[in-house]
Amino acid sequence: MAGMTEQLQQLKSKLNGDLFFDTTMRTLYATDASAYREMPLAVAIPKTIQDLKTLIAFAKTAHTSIIPRTAGTSLAGQVVGNGIIVDVSKHFTQILEINAEEHWVRVQPGVIRDELNMFLKPYGFLFGPETSTANRAMIGGMVGNNSCGSNSVVYRSTREHLLEVTAILSDGSDAVFKSLSLDEFHAKCEGDTLEAHIYRNTRRLLGNYENQTEIRSQFPKKSVERRNTGYAVDVLLESAPFTAGEEDFNFCKLIAGSEGTLAFITEIKLHINPLPPKETGLLCVHFNSIDESLRANLIAMEFKPSASELIDHYILECTKENKEQVKNRFFVQGDPGAILVIEFCRDTRAEIEIIAHQVETAMRNAGLGYHFPLLFGADTKKIWTLRKAGLGLLSNLPGDEKAVPVIEDTAVDVHDLPAYIRDFNEILKKHNLYSVHYAHAGSGELHLRPIINLKTEEGNRLFRTIAEEIATLVKKYNGSLSGEHGDGRLRGEFIEQMVGKKNYQLLKEIKQTWDPGHIFNPNKIVDTPPMNTMLRYTPGQQTPAFKSIFRFNNQDVLQHAEQCNGSGDCRKTALSGGTMCPSFMATRNEKDTTRARANILREFLTHSDKLNRFDHKEIYEVMDLCLSCKGCKSECPSNVDVAKLKAEFMQHYYDANGVPFRSRLIANFSASAKLGSLVPGLYNFAVKNKFTGSLIKRLSGFAVARSMPSLYTTTLRSWYKNHFPAKINTGKKLYLFCDEFTNYNDTAIGIKAISLLENLGYEVVIPKHLESGRTWLSKGLIRDAQKIINKNIELLSELISAETPLIGIEPSAILSFRDEYIDLASDENLLAAREMSKHVFLIDEFIAAEIANGHIDKSRFTKEKKLIQLHGHCQQKSLSSVAPSVAILSLPEYYTVETIPSGCCGMAGSFGFEKEHYDLSMKIGELVLFPTVRKQEADTIIAAPGTSCRHQVKDGTGRKALHPVEILYDALIK
Repeated sequence: MAGMTEQLQQLKSKLNGDLFFDTTMRTLYATDASAYREMPLAVAIPKTIQDLKTLIAFAKTAHTSIIPRTAGTSLAGQVVGNGIIVDVSKHFTQILEINAEEHWVRVQPGVIRDELNMFLKPYGFLFGPETSTANRAMIGGMVGNNSCGSNSVVYRSTREHLLEVTAILSDGSDAVFKSLSLDEFHAKCEGDTLEAHIYRNTRRLLGNYENQTEIRSQFPKKSVERRNTGYAVDVLLESAPFTAGEEDFNFCKLIAGSEGTLAFITEIKLHINPLPPKETGLLCVHFNSIDESLRANLIAMEFKPSASELIDHYILECTKENKEQVKNRFFVQGDPGAILVIEFCRDTRAEIEIIAHQVETAMRNAGLGYHFPLLFGADTKKIWTLRKAGLGLLSNLPGDEKAVPVIEDTAVDVHDLPAYIRDFNEILKKHNLYSVHYAHAGSGELHLRPIINLKTEEGNRLFRTIAEEIATLVKKYNGSLSGEHGDGRLRGEFIEQMVGKKNYQLLKEIKQTWDPGHIFNPNKIVDTPPMNTMLRYTPGQQTPAFKSIFRFNNQDVLQHAEQCNGSGDCRKTALSGGTMCPSFMATRNEKDTTRARANILREFLTHSDKLNRFDHKEIYEVMDLCLSCKGCKSECPSNVDVAKLKAEFMQHYYDANGVPFRSRLIANFSASAKLGSLVPGLYNFAVKNKFTGSLIKRLSGFAVARSMPSLYTTTLRSWYKNHFPAKINTGKKLYLFCDEFTNYNDTAIGIKAISLLENLGYEVVIPKHLESGRTWLSKGLIRDAQKIINKNIELLSELISAETPLIGIEPSAILSFRDEYIDLASDENLLAAREMSKHVFLIDEFIAAEIANGHIDKSRFTKEKKLIQLHGHCQQKSLSSVAPSVAILSLPEYYTVETIPSGCCGMAGSFGFEKEHYDLSMKIGELVLFPTVRKQEADTIIAAPGTSCRHQVKDGTGRKALHPVEILYDALIK
């Protein structure tokens, strides 16, 4: 490796982009969203076409390989290998040209599918194929896999939209592949270039009558719309000059679905479709069984829907426990065995209602279905979100058994689907297995995932046995082993069985023609190793029992990290909305994804030879830019709580390496603030004065450019002791949690909150309790936090009930009662913590509920007109919702509230103060929040429930943001 390291150093010096060959980066790129794991030689992040050519030339001379990668969401191990991973997702992201008259767009391979459609929408177009990963899936990957999606009954696959590809061939030469007339095709066959050789050899292979007969007899039947078995020579054969009267020859047909094994794509020209009719309706038919739903699907297809998608009872059960998806179950009646989501797009709702009635009548006449809700508008997005979440939710099983991708991509003729699934389930039953069923019923493809433990010898054996037996079943129905997820290294081994020995040799010859040195993504599609080798989990692997401080329900810390299946939901950008993952949104580096953090932790907890397996600098480096925003806890479909994993890791890392001074200083915020509150004027002068403030920041490790929070002239507790409210006899009593931030810094907000509540007839009591523990949690000092938490449970649990709830002002403090307090409660305090959590509310939640119950009305508030722009707190969005904040701010009759579509503000407690994190913190703010605030008129109110958020808005825009309670108090008619 020493000699190779020197070669890689030389290669690095020649690139405009980056080249990494350290253990950390290689580990992060050793997996994708599949079951496979293989350490690459290096990871390249190229910036230019010349970088790509330099990498290809290096691979040729160094006898290694190039593995193209975009979002890394492949399910068959396509982007896993021992060569150089070439990630084009960061720099090859340009939309180059659109031609509205001719209905095409030209893009680089790193353009995200949903963001392409955001660009196309003003022109009246869209790129049709839509994968469940569309908010992070990139066009290069969609071409490589020939992706389809839920709407493939209308838009078919990427192949049907691929007009032209610009690529680099294995010898470093450039080539443009597009539609060719007969004369142009034959002209391309002339010459001594690699491109000419490719055309000549293809003409020879596909012009051979025996080959033609073999292809037509052995490849999946044409009525199987989704067929991605091997290279698409069956599709290429149905073009001139090989088949009379067919469309012109275009190598794009072959390149689509070739998984980066033939050439390196640099530009892609796509056909685009006019936007569909504006009205969309979803008929969500409930069935008692999957078989019943598949028979009904044949009826649905007679009415020409734009999609017909299956959701089975296993997924529906998973959604009951997912914080984000439980909101999307509103339409589910009872516990159906399956739901068929049938989509119709028309110009008016009336048209859709007529079709839906016809479908319902036909199904009821056939004795199929028992509930037929028809949904429109915003509700349709909730349904598709529920369906798309299926992939991630399947990995949310707490133990070592997982729904594994092994035979999840089979496709048959839609009319064969009911019988095929019956046979499929008989095979699983024979092995005492069961499977999740979901996705594309309308296209003859269901994503079928058996539950298997790949850590065991038996699980590994079953992984292979099931693949072999299902491959035989698919061949029986003349279907395709891959419908849209590709062959990769998972299904490549079975291609010979699927298409016959002669055709398989033809596919190998095609690979040899295009890539004689096997530089491009070798051992995928052809010459693949056994499918049950190089897996993430080694059969019989042993890991120690991890004694964690946090409570991980029905699992240990490693198993929680293993819930990440690599689906890459954390790679969406700010344009797609949501909170997860703010650091990735700003840097666009894989290292800064939630997925990377779970991967690095899983890797070292599994393979470390240290007694303390957390004691690895590599884990620290990858965890460093996690803002602990909690976005992943709700937005990750697998509910991987990386903030929790980071805190657990930090404590064990500190055990081995000591606690840094700054971490101790931040964790001890309450103690230092208490000391400062004795002389708040002196404290404020010291931190605000240019000289002393800069000195304090430098000594503390804080960014000099960051302003420091001031202490109020008194604490909230001191004010409360001297406060004499009017006598309140309403019997409405509540307890206010006096968190450390409101007590020392945001005292004025606390005063207004108490005054507002008292004016509205509530008796407010500040009980005896300690600080919240938030600062200790944020720095990973969770043993100290645990002591505080258990003391607070003991002090408060007897007081708090449905009649006397506990409310709080700062989201990160009060919401910890519903999160970390339960995970860190002692066994003795656990029941009390769980019971108390039911009666703990953010003040916004409490007031919103009182408004909804008719206990507070708008007559008490001003009739002035105001526009409010609201930025929600990250943990509020994860553990609660911004809806209560919107509700209370909308109470005054003429107040209009708009929610800023921002994720994390970037401050995240102390994160934005720390000198090495300051620039990233501000960069996150600049994604959405800062530009939106700057565009507002001077009289627009900026609202933010979080103390860190308000501080960040002030530092980033100069505007003062107010807590919703302040705004409501100011609107109160005194």
